[in-house]
Amino acid sequence: MKKAVQFPLYLKILIGLVLGFVWGIVNKESGLNPEITTVYIKPVGTVFLEVLKYIALPLVLVSVTVGIANLEGLSKLSRLGGKTILLYLATTTIAIVIGILLVDIIQPGKAIGEDTRNQLLEIYKVEAQQQQLNLESYETMTFWDRFVDGFPNNIVSKMLYFVIFALVAGVVIVAFEDHKVQFIVDWLNKANDFILKLIDYIMYLAPFGVFALIASLVVETHSHDLIFALLQYSLTVFLGLLIMAFGVYPLFLKFYSDIPIKKFFEGIRPAQLLAFSSSSSSATLPVTMQQCERTLKLPEKVTSFVLPLGATINMDGTSLYQAVAAIFIAQVYGIDLSFIQQLGIVLTALVASVGSAGVPGAGMIMLGVVLQSESIPMEGIALIMAPDRILDMCRTVVNVTGDATVTAVIAKTEKT
Repeated sequence: MKKAVQFPLYLKILIGLVLGFVWGIVNKESGLNPEITTVYIKPVGTVFLEVLKYIALPLVLVSVTVGIANLEGLSKLSRLGGKTILLYLATTTIAIVIGILLVDIIQPGKAIGEDTRNQLLEIYKVEAQQQQLNLESYETMTFWDRFVDGFPNNIVSKMLYFVIFALVAGVVIVAFEDHKVQFIVDWLNKANDFILKLIDYIMYLAPFGVFALIASLVVETHSHDLIFALLQYSLTVFLGLLIMAFGVYPLFLKFYSDIPIKKFFEGIRPAQLLAFSSSSSSATLPVTMQQCERTLKLPEKVTSFVLPLGATINMDGTSLYQAVAAIFIAQVYGIDLSFIQQLGIVLTALVASVGSAGVPGAGMIMLGVVLQSESIPMEGIALIMAPDRILDMCRTVVNVTGDATVTAVIAKTEKT
């Protein structure tokens, strides 16, 4: 009796993605009721995404704590943390600079005519006003207001607080003598194994979740004319993301990692596909950790510290998009930015990307901070809302790939 063909996870996810895209096109173009997808199919993807988001919370709490607790003393913790943060800041700065260079060379803002601009502003007037209100609310809050505000409403989008808690807990464990806290470390290791096993079962649903997410996206997207009007801007962002994913990261892997480039991309493919469909690096975190540990064979003591931190503060794709979007909007409004102003965008986008939550659409609000820093019209956000959902998916792939790349580099340095 022949055994049934076993498809690898990434292939199942890819099949789900393609079928979802095809179904979305059929539903949209054939005259079928769009509620078939938006009401009955979309909830499957929504539930899958929510499950992944919330499994990320205990995963971060346990894995970061275990990762620190398994380090050999506070000196090693300081060294690992310092290297990780410096590398994340380096890749993010590179991404921002690439974005600015591309948008200055291509100048996509000059390709959008007056009629198209006015049409888009009218279509997205309400959304632009809401973004302005969100930013004004953010700017009037004190530091402590912003810190406290992170706890009550959307705990998933405030992953930073869970990372901070896990970091403190791990440091406390390291500070104690081994024999006094070993039982805690043993329990956390078992809890970590349990969560990873739970993720295995959850991932059986991934192809169905991806199908539902992509199908609903295609059905709900805006008109083709609107997307075409912003094609040059979208291609600028996309080109920058491609340079990061297939130019910058492979160079880091070639010179600073033991993992062959081909093996690396094959290993993280399931995480990239899930990142593309979910637009959430936080929701993708469990899969990223699983692939880095089991497929790429990176040490758990490194992945459990570097990856959760990266999902919180390392947003290379988001920072590149913010730089391109800010200058694109300035070009549309005929604003010539000086070198100093563009340098200001680099610094502001760097800080804004660190503060962006790893969930869909989080970069949009932080883009408002970048725009305001250089007095670029806030209503310009309306211009980029049409293609933002697709670009959000693409930049999330880069965010996740960057996290895995830095993890691979850190893993090699920890061997030496």
